[in-house]
Amino acid sequence: MDHFSYRDGEMYAEDVPLARIAAEVGTPFFCYSTATMARHYQVFAGEFADRDALVCYALKANSNQAVIRTFGDMGAGADVVSGGELRRALTAGIPADRIVFAGVGKTRTEMAEALDAGIYQFNVESEPELKALSEVAAGRGVAAPVTVRVNPDVDAKTHAKITTGKFDNKFGIPWNRAHDIYRLAAGLPGCRVVGVSLHIGSQLTDLAPYETAFGRIVDLAGALRADGHDIARIDLGGGLGIPYGGETPPTPAEYAAMVRRVVGDIDCRLIFEPGRMLVGNAGVLVAKVIYVKDEGRRFVILDAAMNDLIRPSLYDAWHDIVPVRQAASDAALGAVDYVGPVCESGDVLAANRPAPPLDPDDLIAVRSAGAYSAVMSSTYNSRPLAAEVLVNGDDFAVVRARQTLDDLLAQDRLPPWLAAGGGAERGAA
Repeated sequence: MDHFSYRDGEMYAEDVPLARIAAEVGTPFFCYSTATMARHYQVFAGEFADRDALVCYALKANSNQAVIRTFGDMGAGADVVSGGELRRALTAGIPADRIVFAGVGKTRTEMAEALDAGIYQFNVESEPELKALSEVAAGRGVAAPVTVRVNPDVDAKTHAKITTGKFDNKFGIPWNRAHDIYRLAAGLPGCRVVGVSLHIGSQLTDLAPYETAFGRIVDLAGALRADGHDIARIDLGGGLGIPYGGETPPTPAEYAAMVRRVVGDIDCRLIFEPGRMLVGNAGVLVAKVIYVKDEGRRFVILDAAMNDLIRPSLYDAWHDIVPVRQAASDAALGAVDYVGPVCESGDVLAANRPAPPLDPDDLIAVRSAGAYSAVMSSTYNSRPLAAEVLVNGDDFAVVRARQTLDDLLAQDRLPPWLAAGGGAERGAA
């Protein structure tokens, strides 16, 4: 469920017309709905209200400060995968003792920052990382709270680029090495084992891979306890999918029922790291039609492009696209390709989609653009980053200003030999 709907022929975000935002902010822009985020978080967290559970919003899905604060104010923790995301979570007001630090490439500097902040746990993903973390922590006179991310070798049955639980993926410790790694962790002076973790992928629409993986981690938790390790937490990761197009992912209630069945009454705190399912359908990308080109194939050329929303080009991802002004019920539909101005053949947001007649300056909305959209944007072709807007009831605010060309150019610096002029000739000589 989301809070984007038509009223009197105009698409609204909650109680604000998208056309009004476009008139005041310009296009393209991302628009997020507070009510949608709140509903999704409350429904998911509510399924585990009777358990000792911590829901950590996965910042990689959308790291806007306003989005993070929205979830934090409802009680969410944060799942971060870089020092930058750690800083974002803390700046947005997420308490350090609700922050989980995952990721395969934590640097010693990032480890030190997380230790100094006092985060809840590190999800360690390799033996070298475990040893480095121990050294950094011991040097500070502390012991880092550690879970080892175990790779259960389970096929998540999702896109190859977003599956993370197979042995040939870069993530986690192979299942058959778990006991050895925990034995090593227990003997390191800067590590304190607190639990076990996994995450098998993103945009999962089938509970079967979860059930297999969770069953393995529950069995492992019991075996590790028998080995003498203090396994007080089980981090089950995230990855629950959303209905971009024709998918029918499990509901939070169905997911929770499976978790209860598999986990049973094990005496552990459960940690969840949802991202996409909390914010994915809480956002749209609004763009304006620049031209309509019809040369045997009809192209609707937008002022949004693959640099704004790379998912279709990167993952062949599907996003529903609808006009902001609702088409007449008897409008003739024709197949179009929605494309952007970027100088790449891959700059296609959607191909061969049925669409009503569209004209220059008409607005369209790309649905389900709240996750892995603005956060993955780039400035390719020197296109400034789009604005981001948060709606709350009948009010809205710009939560990330549109980047200007001056902002973009100001990031470049000329070296002295070019700034002074004539340097190319001198360098060539």
